Amino acid sequence: MNRLDEIAITLSLKEYAGLEQIVAVCEKSGVHTKFIPDYNNVIPTRPYTEDLQGLPVINIRHVPLNDPLNAAMKRVVDIFGAVVALILFSPIMLVTAVLIKLTSPGPLIYCQERVGLHNRPFKMYKFRSMEVQAPEKEKSEWTTKRDPRVTPIGRIIRKTSIDEMPQLFNVLFGSMSLVGPRPERPYFVERFKEEIPRYMIKHQVRPGMTGWAQVNGYRGDTSITKRIEHDLYYIENWTLGFDFKILFLTFFKGFINKNAY
Repeated sequence: MNRLDEIAITLSLKEYAGLEQIVAVCEKSGVHTKFIPDYNNVIPTRPYTEDLQGLPVINIRHVPLNDPLNAAMKRVVDIFGAVVALILFSPIMLVTAVLIKLTSPGPLIYCQERVGLHNRPFKMYKFRSMEVQAPEKEKSEWTTKRDPRVTPIGRIIRKTSIDEMPQLFNVLFGSMSLVGPRPERPYFVERFKEEIPRYMIKHQVRPGMTGWAQVNGYRGDTSITKRIEHDLYYIENWTLGFDFKILFLTFFKGFINKNAY
């Protein structure tokens, strides 16, 4: 006599062909059946299902910002926040602009190509904090401690993140968000996507001026792997409240960057 109430089936991906027969045998005995799919190496996080014209579909990764309503709400906050920040910080930006022009020859604003939403390149704006250098050199070199290329004013504005303030215009133009994974240069994106698992997932959302990784100390010369872990957590757990929390933490511990050279 059958005394089983429930059976959990565990099969490797190679054995799924026999699943239908196993389920049929179990149900013939009146036993409730469920199976544990072997997708840990394919789906590293908790998946979710949805209906696609009557077919059950397993999504590998839940990205709340793929919802048009969520994306629209975040965009409204970005525009409002960028306008308010530009008004509030305009005196600091004006003084910074004057000091840069008086102490170092070259352009005031530094434009650098970064990789953004859907792997598309864009021009990210910063106050210039280094001496003018050859484009090929700046594309593939990290800034090091006591880097001679950094100007005296540049060292101050990098430490205090003032050099990042022109990115508020990136936010207004839509290439960046106030909060999101920090964008990287194409040279390093090509390198990291081969070295770090799931690195490219960060490009499923707009890059940000600040992010969950940054307020947890992963800025500058820190672990790229840890940074990506925090970025993925942000992407999968996004809410407006989470954004406000990150912005709040940025004001208290995100501006001063001890790893900025």
